[in-house]
Amino acid sequence: MSALKFLVQLPRFLFFTGKGGVGKTSVACATAIQLAESGRRVLLVSTDPASNVGQVFGITIGNHITTLTAVPGLAALEVDPQAAAQAYRDWIVGPVRGVLPEAVVKGIEEQLSGACTTEIAAFDEFTALLIDSELTADYDHIIFDTAPTGRTIRLLQLPGTWSGFLEEGKGDASCLGPLAGLEKQRSQYKAAVDALADPQRSRLILVARAQQATLREVARTHEELAAIGLSQQYLVVNGILPPAEAAQDPLATAICQREQLALATMPEALKSLPCDHIQLKPFNLVGLEALRQLLTTAIQATAHSEATTIAIQTPSLSTLVDDIAKDGYGLVMLMGKGGVGKTMLAAAVAVELAQRGLPVHLTSSDPAANLSETLNGVMTNLTVSRIDPHAETEHYRQHVLETKGAQLDAQGRALLEEDLRSPCTEEIAVFQAFSRIIREAGKKFVVMDTAPTGHTLLLLDATGAYHREVSRQMVRSSVHYLTPMMQLQDPKQTKVLLVTLAEPTPVMEAANLQADLRRAGIEPWAWVINNSIAATTVYSTLLRQRAANELPEIEAVATIHSHRYAVVPLLKAEPVGVVRSLKMSVGHP
Repeated sequence: MSALKFLVQLPRFLFFTGKGGVGKTSVACATAIQLAESGRRVLLVSTDPASNVGQVFGITIGNHITTLTAVPGLAALEVDPQAAAQAYRDWIVGPVRGVLPEAVVKGIEEQLSGACTTEIAAFDEFTALLIDSELTADYDHIIFDTAPTGRTIRLLQLPGTWSGFLEEGKGDASCLGPLAGLEKQRSQYKAAVDALADPQRSRLILVARAQQATLREVARTHEELAAIGLSQQYLVVNGILPPAEAAQDPLATAICQREQLALATMPEALKSLPCDHIQLKPFNLVGLEALRQLLTTAIQATAHSEATTIAIQTPSLSTLVDDIAKDGYGLVMLMGKGGVGKTMLAAAVAVELAQRGLPVHLTSSDPAANLSETLNGVMTNLTVSRIDPHAETEHYRQHVLETKGAQLDAQGRALLEEDLRSPCTEEIAVFQAFSRIIREAGKKFVVMDTAPTGHTLLLLDATGAYHREVSRQMVRSSVHYLTPMMQLQDPKQTKVLLVTLAEPTPVMEAANLQADLRRAGIEPWAWVINNSIAATTVYSTLLRQRAANELPEIEAVATIHSHRYAVVPLLKAEPVGVVRSLKMSVGHP
C-alpha cells in the first residue's frame, strides 16, 4: 500500500471534500482503485449534484450501484438528486393517490416540487449508505466523493438539523411533504449521525490546492465540520508542481514560489492535521491508467527543452467585454464547475466594465466565494456584495414576522416562528435575494459569480417553479408581468458565460451544463477557457505536455460547443486585486 498518511489504518467510511476544482473526484477514484486492487471490496459514491465520477472512469454509472468490471472488487454509485427527488415524491404520494381527492394530491406534489425536497431526497439516499443494511453489507470500504464545500457542509449538517427539527415537532404545511418522509426515517438518521461522529468508522479527507485562498477555505471547512463532530480529518494538497520543473522556466518558477509560500503560510488550524502532498501530473486524469498513477509519490526527473510551446492566438476576455459593454446595462452570469475560476473572471469582467465608466454591481451566489479578497481594492462605479444564505434567511424571517406575524395572536405567532426555523426557509430567502439583485440589471450591469454547477441548477429550479406558479395565476389576466426566469431567458437582458478549463472533464461538464440551461430555455452567450497553459509560453517539460493536451479541448470549444469564446492564460501571479483583474481581462500573462 501507499505511504500516504490518509491511507493508513483506514476506517470503513472515507469522505473526500474541499473547494470545487481541487481534484476531490480524482483522488477519491484513485483511492478506490488502489484499495480494490489490494483485495478490498469498495463502493465509491458521489453525492455531488454535478457528479463526474462516470466521466473519470469513462463509463456510465448513474443512480444505481454499478460494478466496474475493469477493477474487480470496485463498484460505484452516483446519487442523482433529481432521480432521488422523483423516487422520494413517489414514495410519499403513492399511498394517497386514489385515496385522497385529486386536488389534495396535487397540493402535496406542489409542496414536494422545490429544491428543498431535492436536497432532502439526496440526503435520504446518503444516510442509507451509512447504516448497516443489505445494500452495503458486502463492502469493506465506502468512499464518498462529496459535493463542493458549501453543499458538503450543508449535507453533513442535515442529520443533526433535521433530527432536532423532528424531535421538537416543528413545521407546518410548508414542510408537510419533506417532513412526512423524514419522520419515517428517524432511526436511520440517528444511526447516520452516530457513524459520522465515530472516528473508528469515519475519516474526512480535506482536498486542497497549494493556493492561499483555497487553503483558507479548507481551514474554514475543517473548523465547521469539526464543530459538528467530524474530528477524524486529514489534509491532502493536490496538484503541486514539482520544483524540478522550475529550472529555466519563468512561469514554472513563479508557480512553484507561489505554491511553496502558500504551504509555508497555511492557516494554523491546518498545520496540526496529518498532511500528504500529491504532485501535478503531465497527463489528464481520465481513465484507469492515469488514475493508477495519481497517488504515486516518486519524483521523476524531467528533461528540459530550449523550444517553447506555441502560444496559440485566441480571442481574449477583453474582446467579449467589448461586446457586453455595448448595451450599457444587463445581467452577466458566470457559471461552471467549482474551481474553474468563476470568481476571478467575474471580478475581471466587472473591473473592466467599471474602468470604462459603466455602473457595475458585482455579486456572488456562491457561499464559498469571497469577492472582497479577490478584488482587494475599490473602484469608482463598482459595488460589491454577496448573497449570504444565513443573513438572507434571517432577514426573511424578520420580514415575515413583522408582516404576517403582526396579524397573529401569541399562539399563532409561536407556530409561525417554529415554521420559519425549518431548513426549507433558506431556499425561499436565497431565491428572493437572487431575484432582487437581478432586477437591478435593467439600469446597470450586474455581474454575478454563481455557485458551483449543482447548487446553481437547484437555484434555477426554484426560479422555474416560481415562474410556472406566476404564469398559472396570470393566465387569464391581461396584466404584463416579468419573472426572473423570463429575464434569464431573454438574451437582450442576460448573458451567461460558461467558464471551464482546457481539460476533458471540465469541458464535458460545461457542455452538460449548457444542455441543462438550454432545456430551461436559457442560451449561453459565450464560453471562457481559464488558466490556459497553451495560451502562454513555457519551457518546462511537464507544462509543455499539459499545454499540448489542452489543444484538442480548445478546438472542441471553438468548433463544437460555442461560436463565441475567449481564452485566459495561466498567470505568473494569482489575479488578486484590481490591477491584476484588469491584466487577466485583457489577456496578458
